[in-house]
Parts: sequence; C-alpha cells; structure tokens
Amino acid sequence: MGFDISLVIIVLTVAASLAAFQSTDLMNRWMMNPYAVKHGNQWYRFITSGFIHANWMHLLFNLLVFFSFSATVLSFYDYHFGVKSTWYFVMLYLGGMIISDLPTYIKHQNHSWYNSLGASGAVSSVLFAFVFLNPLGTIYFYFLPMPGIVMGVLYLGYSWYMAKQGGDNINHDAHFYGAVYGVLYTFLLKPSLGLDFIQQFF
Repeated sequence: MGFDISLVIIVLTVAASLAAFQSTDLMNRWMMNPYAVKHGNQWYRFITSGFIHANWMHLLFNLLVFFSFSATVLSFYDYHFGVKSTWYFVMLYLGGMIISDLPTYIKHQNHSWYNSLGASGAVSSVLFAFVFLNPLGTIYFYFLPMPGIVMGVLYLGYSWYMAKQGGDNINHDAHFYGAVYGVLYTFLLKPSLGLDFIQQFF
C-alpha cells in the first residue's frame, strides 16, 4: 500500500508536468508566483507548482531522486506507524511542498516577476527523512558514494550558500527548507527516533 502512494505521486507529477509542457498558459497559472498568491489570493499555487516542471530533465531528475528513496522511507513509516503510514507519508510530501515555498513567498511576495516550480522541496523532504532514519546508508552525491549524514551536511551547506548567492534560477531556499522539514516532521511524529538516530553512530 505504501509503495502505491509513491506511484500515485509519480503519475500525478508526470501528468501535471506534461499538461504544463503543452500549455504555456497552464504553466503560468500553476507555477509559484508569490505576487499572485498574495495579491490574487491564488493559494493553490503552493500545491500546483510542486507538480509541474520546467522541462524533461527537471522532471526526470526529481522523479529519480524521489523513486530512489520513497520506498525505503515508506517501509520505515510502515514499520513505525502501521496503518497511518500512507497518510503520514502524504503529509511528509505535501507538507514539504508547502513549507519549502514559504520562505520564497515571504521573500518575493511583492515581486511580480518572480516564478518558481518543481517538486524539489517535497523531494528534499523525502530524501532527508531517509537521512534521518538511516544516516549511515549510502547516498550518491554527484556520483560520489558517501554516508547519508555526510551528504546531508554538504547538501544543506551548499543550498544555504547558493540561496545567499542567488542568480542561478534555482530555488535553493526550497531545497534547504524542504530538507529541514523532512527531518523535523519525521522526528515530531515519533521523537524516540531521535535517539535511534544518535545510537546509529555508536
């Protein structure tokens, strides 16, 4: 059942992205534009922007990362939360989608020119839930194998630095805050997992 929900997310993401690829008007109406959210009350953009992508490469990269880690996170959730695991996973994903865009909304709510889109914030939530649950598991970071906790520190540092630099048309804030949400959300679901995290290093 848990794996099914990841397939549902993938199918919805592919379908929404394909629709946006075929219609510039649809893409403009669904992407995150903080100005339109604030001044047009278009709050739905917090969700729709997370299901559409700029191009095939953007889409495939996010889906590859999501597919690589979602099954493991779901198996952990199944073990710890039983029948609630699917619902909790949905909230991990959608919560990461929304929370990761809040700093962007606050920063750019009066900038009509700013737009962003993609599932990166939600995917970062799933990826960092994996890091929290299995910090010594191997992750490939730019094709280099390393423990998840090492990748996590490098990823957060890189995202924070690049968010400060700006100018590369990538929403690094969404990556950073999505990652933080993935850890905090999973911890708050079951605080004893924090002790499990620490014990894996000893």
